[in-house]
Amino acid sequence: MEVEVKLRLLTAAAHLRLTTLLTPFHLKTLHQRNIFFDTPKNDLSLRRAVLRLRFLQNAAVSSPPRCIVSLKAKPTLANGISRVEEDEEEIDYGIGEECVDSPDKLSAVGSRVLKRVQEEYGFKDFLGFVCLGGFENVRNVYEWRGVKLEVDETKYAFGKCFEIECETEEPERVKTMIEEFLTESKIEFSNSDMTKFAVFRSGKLP
Repeated sequence: MEVEVKLRLLTAAAHLRLTTLLTPFHLKTLHQRNIFFDTPKNDLSLRRAVLRLRFLQNAAVSSPPRCIVSLKAKPTLANGISRVEEDEEEIDYGIGEECVDSPDKLSAVGSRVLKRVQEEYGFKDFLGFVCLGGFENVRNVYEWRGVKLEVDETKYAFGKCFEIECETEEPERVKTMIEEFLTESKIEFSNSDMTKFAVFRSGKLP
């Protein structure tokens, strides 16, 4: 179970002010491309599951790009705290790109996570699956007051959103700490009430 604090930054100016204040604590910047898959009848979504390929590159390191396949299930998001069952695994980047172009190739990846999708949701293979598209995300990661803050600038086809995420085993305490810092710094924010995937599927900004 992944537990995260999720707070939405209300403006681009709020995002800029926060990232400026956090500059001394910066660890890395990740460029992410998130692509989603389902059947034409949305069989996974209807069962509250999300299948994603994430292509990512560390902006400051000349390491090769990576591809992560993940299954998220039974998400809840209330009062700015997200809880979701998540399983993920790295796969070959080139094979991931092929799956975007031809989703039926998911059947031949040999991934533990993809095998779990088949077993738990009753698919013989991934023939007939479609690529839903997705969105890009620039994630700045900071080590701050004993926690790892992830500050996102998410680029949808219909606009941008800005968000803070922080995975923690103490969500209430950490959320209060972050909120106090944002308030003291005069940074406009609110609880996130939609996941990025839900925003993507809605086709409009929250």
